[in-house]
Amino acid sequence: MTATLPLDVQQVFARFVTTELTTIDRHGQPITWPVAPYYHEGAECIDVSTAVGFPKKARDAERNPKVSLLFSDATGSDLNRAPMVLVQGSVTVDDEDLDRNRERYVRESVAKLSKSGSPPPDAVQRRFAWYFTRIYMHIRPERVYVWADGNPAREPELLDSHMEEVRSGHDEEPDVTHDPPQGGRGHWEPRMAELGKRYPTAVLSLVAPDGFPFSARVPVRADRGGRVIRIDPDVTGMPLQPGLACVTAHEHDAAMRWHRSFQVRGDLIERRDGWMLVPHRLVDGFELPRAGSLTRTVANFAKIRRFRKTAKREMARRVAR
Repeated sequence: MTATLPLDVQQVFARFVTTELTTIDRHGQPITWPVAPYYHEGAECIDVSTAVGFPKKARDAERNPKVSLLFSDATGSDLNRAPMVLVQGSVTVDDEDLDRNRERYVRESVAKLSKSGSPPPDAVQRRFAWYFTRIYMHIRPERVYVWADGNPAREPELLDSHMEEVRSGHDEEPDVTHDPPQGGRGHWEPRMAELGKRYPTAVLSLVAPDGFPFSARVPVRADRGGRVIRIDPDVTGMPLQPGLACVTAHEHDAAMRWHRSFQVRGDLIERRDGWMLVPHRLVDGFELPRAGSLTRTVANFAKIRRFRKTAKREMARRVAR
């Protein structure tokens, strides 16, 4: 129950505009994307959602219910010196009533983000049904790490955990099989150069020895010559080990009128000169640039076509089951 957590932690859950959700795919790869959290004081779960047009987060969560939420970007929360909070928990996927989920999403997103308080017109919701139709995920916290003032170098406080974990200061879950690095040379793409410049920090995610995702916001720097992303993982309590990892960069304004995001998946390795990610794949998020609706539509035209096709397949799958 989250009701036992300190008030400042509950405020982070309720007032942050985004949280970084990490799921683990069937290959053992942690995948992190920013999503909107929905939380009411004392609730058993923190809820997030994904569109029916890009349901991979939910499908990965169904296969592996161990997920995490990192609250590391306070933009739009109006909280000063907010802590960085990592929630590790188990997820339940809710896609039984998609109409109800759509209505809930419109209601909650308006309450969280819209100054006008007016929902999008029905015509807009129908046109972009692949986006407004939602799959919800209910995350029940099992372990909560809190870094005061958002400083990852400080010793985190461990909350809402087993008593033996509170006493020892770390988790006592049995270790699970860990996926090693895939190996191979780094795959480089131009956008990776934004790491360290436009994005001085990004979210590093890995799979901890107990099988739960573990994420933290850390300084990053692109090294094009070395074809790696250099990482300064000065995070007290982070269980660093070589293996599959993900670096996610994102930014948004206070009301999500625009947002940008991308992630780099690859191998987390340690060499004599430090920790680094050997990139294997860059994936762009669904972005809204700082521009008019026409520019946004053109920029996302190919993605929207793909999302519509995915939504149709997802709906067909529901009918068939």
